[in-house]
Amino acid sequence: DTVSNAANKKKLLENLERDFSELKDIVDGMVLLGEVTPRSMDYLLSFGERLSIKILAHAIADLGKKIYALTGNEVGIITDSNFGGSKPLMDTTRLRVSKNLESLLSKKVYPVIGGFAGADQHGSITTFGRGGSDYTATTIGACIKADEIWLMSDVDGLMTADPKLVKESKVLNEVSYVEAIEMALFGAKQIHPRTFEPLLSKKIPMRIRSSYNTEHPGTLVVASPGPDTKKTVKCVSTLRNNSLIDVRGGSMVGAPGTAAKIFSTLANAGVNVMMISQNPSESSITIVVKKSDMDKAVNALEIELLGKIIKKLEITPDVAIVALIGSGMRGTIGVASKVFGSVAKKNLNVVMINQGSSELNLAFVVKDSDCKEAVQALHSEFELATIN
Repeated sequence: DTVSNAANKKKLLENLERDFSELKDIVDGMVLLGEVTPRSMDYLLSFGERLSIKILAHAIADLGKKIYALTGNEVGIITDSNFGGSKPLMDTTRLRVSKNLESLLSKKVYPVIGGFAGADQHGSITTFGRGGSDYTATTIGACIKADEIWLMSDVDGLMTADPKLVKESKVLNEVSYVEAIEMALFGAKQIHPRTFEPLLSKKIPMRIRSSYNTEHPGTLVVASPGPDTKKTVKCVSTLRNNSLIDVRGGSMVGAPGTAAKIFSTLANAGVNVMMISQNPSESSITIVVKKSDMDKAVNALEIELLGKIIKKLEITPDVAIVALIGSGMRGTIGVASKVFGSVAKKNLNVVMINQGSSELNLAFVVKDSDCKEAVQALHSEFELATIN
């Protein structure tokens, strides 16, 4: 349905048939072996983009444009061999990508490039992980010194809050790289957290836009936003489906290496710690992990450390992290007072608090059932509905 020109359609179907034949061989091989290695899984997962770029390229050709479809490997993206979460080797990638694309662009040929995947130095296909197509776009943009990069998604841009939680949430006109990175880490699903890495040194502006609402200008992400956009707080983000573990023990007080033992135990169990807080008395350390990791984390701590340096574990199974993000918080007096004052007015209990010295992000933990009310209270307190 996408391609109407008969000759284009025939060529496209021949191309897709070759890909499907190769894909079938891979799946047959996996079934025969009865196992899937990380390398073969990346090879398999790369086919989605391989098929998509050919369909899109032929659709553009239907409009009378010269096109050329390239996979990440073919355009010159060279990565490390960390299958499932690889990272481009930028020096080599920059040379190859700029050379390959310059020859196409000089002939007015539109390159249609598959995201999400590249290849390591041995030629094995690698993928960047979820959201990796955006990472590919910024990597290529940095290689060719683009004037601006657009990320098209199903939303109009970065928002002041999740519209499912706050009906009055607004699209942000402009944010800085560091604010956007924080938003990505705190659940702005449309962005891979590493998307901004290639842009930081080049200071290339990036616009996050909707492919459904093309009239909307979206959110502009820049190195240094204008003075009129440097608000105290830019957005209220949440991370849900977490659990809180309070690790206690008198023998932890003044004992060097206690925290190292706790975190190495969790690391060895494959548990990622999302948030940490320790009181000055050193008698307890509170950590937040994904709810899916809770049992694994508790079992590892009980087996390795309970009865030794740990005397007690207290678990709160359903908690949400609520985070305020905004570079304007830095050095602004009274932000914490407004935050906890607005939450207190709603009779919500704050279980844990965390803020780094950068003051870019103030995060706290509440029961998951209180999450929506906390976000609405903060959105109203900082008047984010009128931010632009």
